Amino acid sequence: MTRPYSNDLRERAVAAVEEGQSRHRVAKLFKVGVSSVVRWCQRHRATGTCAAKPMGGRRRLILLPERDWLLARLSAAPDLTVRALRCELIERGVKVSYGAVWAFLAAEGLTFKKTLRATEQEPPDVARQRARWRRHQGRVDPERLVFVDETWTKTNMAPLRGWGPRG
Repeated sequence: MTRPYSNDLRERAVAAVEEGQSRHRVAKLFKVGVSSVVRWCQRHRATGTCAAKPMGGRRRLILLPERDWLLARLSAAPDLTVRALRCELIERGVKVSYGAVWAFLAAEGLTFKKTLRATEQEPPDVARQRARWRRHQGRVDPERLVFVDETWTKTNMAPLRGWGPRG
C-alpha cells in the first residue's frame, strides 16, 4: 500500500492555493494530481488541517450485537455451515456477507473441526455394546458371514464437521 504525501508538501500546496494560484498550476508545480490538491484544500477549509487521515486500523465486527445468539446457535448445531448461518441471520433481519460471518468466527477463535467419531458412540450403553462387540468379534467364523452389497445405501449419516474452539 502506498504512503500518503508528506504534511510539508500538503501545507505548501494549500498555502500556494491560498496565495491565489490555481489548483491546476499548483498541481503541476508540485507534480501531484489536481484532485489531490483539491482534496487537501477542502480538508484544510473543513478541519483546519490538511494532514492525511490515519491509514489501516482494525475494522469493527458487524455481528457483535448478535454474538450471544450466534454462539448459542453454534453450540446447539456445531455442524452448521457459514452459508446456513448467513441464511439464518438474514431470516432474523441481519443483512450480512459471508466474509462478515467468517470474520466473526475467526475473532471468536472458532474453527471448522473435522471428526470421524460420531457423537452417537458416546452414551454409556452404546459404548458398552461396542466394547462387547469388539471382545466377541474374534470368535465369529468368517465362513458364516454374508456379504451385503450396500452400494446404494447411504452410510455417512453422521456429520463429519462442526465448529469448535481453536486448539
